Amino acid sequence: MFKNRKEAGEKLALALGKYKGEDVTVIALPKGGIEVAFEVAKYLNAEFSIIIVRKLPFPDNPEAGFGAVAEDGSIYINRQSSWYLSEKEINGIISAQKNEIKRRMLVLRKGKPLPNLADKTVILIDDGIAGGSTVRAAIMLCKKQRVKKIVVAVPVAGRDIAVQISKLADETVVLEMPYDLHAVAQVYENWYDVSDEEALEIMGRVGI
Repeated sequence: MFKNRKEAGEKLALALGKYKGEDVTVIALPKGGIEVAFEVAKYLNAEFSIIIVRKLPFPDNPEAGFGAVAEDGSIYINRQSSWYLSEKEINGIISAQKNEIKRRMLVLRKGKPLPNLADKTVILIDDGIAGGSTVRAAIMLCKKQRVKKIVVAVPVAGRDIAVQISKLADETVVLEMPYDLHAVAQVYENWYDVSDEEALEIMGRVGI
């Protein structure tokens, strides 16, 4: 459906055209969402930043997760998925991901705090939504920040997840909603894990 994240961002930007010139803040979920969000922020001429959110991975299957934690400590846990994990195991995984969040805040945002989001329209962007845990944690953070409006915008999401997220956000923009989405990577021709260096290069274009 998309050649790469740049193309996905350009298409998503057009779908968000009504916000062009408005007082909005585009927030990326790194690292996959950074290039997508950059293209949107550039087109909308909007403020740009990132929220550090980490998936809570299963010990025996790190590619899958049972929840997520955001940089302010907001935690979403899918209890149906994590029923067999002990509280000790869950707390250990949360602690490990909080340490990674601290590292990413220092590396990716150079230790700078989030911009003031109170009473702002915030557009949360990732390169896609599969399980939905990270975007849920990001939404929780935004609500604690007392934002005026939360817009979740992604190139792709599974239909069921898109419906669930639409109940948590004020507006949801999804370009493609396949029935059989198992992983975000399946809708990109050129898919790879974004490195710290590439993320920093993109954010450097807007002075972060």
